[in-house]
Amino acid sequence: MRRWILPILAFPVMVMLVTPAAIVYYTRNTSWASAGATPATPWFWLGLAFALLGGVLSGWSMALFARVGEGTAVSWDPPRRFVIRGPYRHVRNPMISGVQAMLIAEALLLRSWPLAIWCLLFGIGNAVYIPLKEEKVLAKRYGQDYAEYKQHVPRWLPRPTPWLPPEDVQPPPKA
Repeated sequence: MRRWILPILAFPVMVMLVTPAAIVYYTRNTSWASAGATPATPWFWLGLAFALLGGVLSGWSMALFARVGEGTAVSWDPPRRFVIRGPYRHVRNPMISGVQAMLIAEALLLRSWPLAIWCLLFGIGNAVYIPLKEEKVLAKRYGQDYAEYKQHVPRWLPRPTPWLPPEDVQPPPKA
């Protein structure tokens, strides 16, 4: 459990709490700010749906990294085993997709254009970083298994049916 404390604090808290809180604080008395969404508005329910989806997706992905991959989502403690289970059979980056969904939720629930811009910048940053850096590291670490995975599983938009890898790619479940 201790190995998860720093990864949880290092990335998600900064991206989803500290940065948005600073943005809201510094834009609170501007024309960019507005009252948050209330249950009487569709923004509230849409934001709530994105928050739940993002939380489940990110949490499930992190749990799979720990249980199946025997590692974490941070570069200094990466998964030791290649994870192709659950949401990873539909999309290559479910953890980041979950974080992105939670950022969309924050922008909707707080009805904040600055948070919407932060969400967009976060998405653009990942759209650049992941193919240029992260995918190269994964290709080097997992070799042909990752190359085959990339051919069958899309980076961002989930495939409707789960990809079932050859038996020699996916490690057996732990007892």
